[in-house]
Amino acid sequence: MSEISAADVKKLREMTGAGMMDCKSALTEAEGDFERAIEILRKKGQKLSLKRADREAKEGVVIALVTSDKTKGVVIRLSSETDFVSKNEDFIQTAKTIAQIALDNFPTDLSALLQLPFNGVSIADKVTDMVAAIGEKIGLESYERLEAPLVVPYIHMGNRAGVIVALNKSGDQFVEAGKDVAMQVAAMKPIAVTAAEVNKSIIEKEIEIGKEVARQEGKAEEMLEKIALGKLNKFYKENTLLQQEFVKDSKLNIDQYLKKQDKDLTVVAFKHIMNG
Repeated sequence: MSEISAADVKKLREMTGAGMMDCKSALTEAEGDFERAIEILRKKGQKLSLKRADREAKEGVVIALVTSDKTKGVVIRLSSETDFVSKNEDFIQTAKTIAQIALDNFPTDLSALLQLPFNGVSIADKVTDMVAAIGEKIGLESYERLEAPLVVPYIHMGNRAGVIVALNKSGDQFVEAGKDVAMQVAAMKPIAVTAAEVNKSIIEKEIEIGKEVARQEGKAEEMLEKIALGKLNKFYKENTLLQQEFVKDSKLNIDQYLKKQDKDLTVVAFKHIMNG
């Protein structure tokens, strides 16, 4: 096994906020695998910040658009290496044009979007031309779409993140609620709408981590499953959109907030794209 470098230890510390020796030990045990090392730290009960170093974040522009009838929405990300490029008005306008092409044509995926025409060339060729003209790596990195009775967009932090939220009921009276939910997604980064939609592998990992933390705390073996399931419920409240505490009113979760607008109103889906 190759020796763990000081740079790797420093990187893990920047990612997690854990102590240097804990990071080195976790990386050694994980044989240099950062994701495994983070899991090891969590199993040992470490409270991790899980921040990525700012200087590692990729730059770019995220644009979210919806149709005039608000039944379809798209969000795209055009990436760059530096914020000098991503703040350039021509670069931003190109991203907006690509997003509009995506909305007008509503392609099924990123590959199909790249083949659509942009002023006489394909979007893929347009991006290649930008690389040659600007002199740094440019890419159309992400594209998502939603169709529903009501789709509401939100662009966060000067085009650094974008969200589209799909609601199950149409009507201008629900647009503000949709925007509140989209802002919630941008701020709190849920991984799913409901607990039922969380990937099974994530649930299994959380239960395993919950058991190991309880074991480290000296809890009885027969209690570990119950304790881990309690921690899993907390995980759902923090990471699934409808169960999350509403950032504008901590007395409500998102589901309760929506039900205050209309007893049947709920979120069908959301898409969140961000730089980094």
